Amino acid sequence: MAKKENRLVVTLECTECKNRNYTTEKNKKNDTARLELKRYCRHERKHTLHRETK
Repeated sequence: MAKKENRLVVTLECTECKNRNYTTEKNKKNDTARLELKRYCRHERKHTLHRETK
């Protein structure tokens, strides 16, 4: 089983309404850049781009 010491919990923020809707994990060794995913925003009622916040 692989160790989870390189995994980091990050929060995703909607780029349109600025609400923090999702949390996810990423590997800080492999993914050094900020994470960007298209996710569903309940407040906008559509799929929008979500970016990783600090």
